[in-house]
Amino acid sequence: MQRSVQAGRQGLSEAEVDDLLNFADSDKFTEREKVALTYTSAIAWNSDIADDALWRQLHEHFTIPELVELGFFIALTLGQQRWIKTLGIGHGQVLGDTTTGLGPSPSVAKTA
Repeated sequence: MQRSVQAGRQGLSEAEVDDLLNFADSDKFTEREKVALTYTSAIAWNSDIADDALWRQLHEHFTIPELVELGFFIALTLGQQRWIKTLGIGHGQVLGDTTTGLGPSPSVAKTA
């Protein structure tokens, strides 16, 4: 899994990362974060969950400009990840002539 240095600096914990797949039932996320993650799921995986109830929740926690920015960032990140996968760049690999690459996969990170 790719880790964000900025997210870590802003307090994202490994426990939260570990709970991402089960965020709806997790006590590690606020209601605002859970709604944002549901919005992410709607954009990335299943647009059918973007129903009236989700939009009401989104508007309870976010302004319209925040929703636009969040949606744009989700779409940009999703596209970036698909592009990286299309290029065949794997976790832990360094891009040519740079020191930039994807973080090691969790199994590699735990053994290192």
